[in-house]
Amino acid sequence: MDPEAAKTARESLELSFQMSNILDTGLDRHTLSVLIALCDLGLNPEALTVVVKNCAQKLSSSPPPTPASSS
Repeated sequence: MDPEAAKTARESLELSFQMSNILDTGLDRHTLSVLIALCDLGLNPEALTVVVKNCAQKLSSSPPPTPASSS
């Protein structure tokens, strides 16, 4: 990737992350960059939204992991 394209990609990710924070999505930069990459590959953004919401619901409704005991 040429330097100008890399700079544009970083700026786009930063803008997307700021908008994500304003909308209180709870997405971190890495997750957001993965979702953007998936959209760039042609995945449907609405379908990704459903997947992310379902994952978030399952994570919030599952009990916290128990720490492994060390013997």
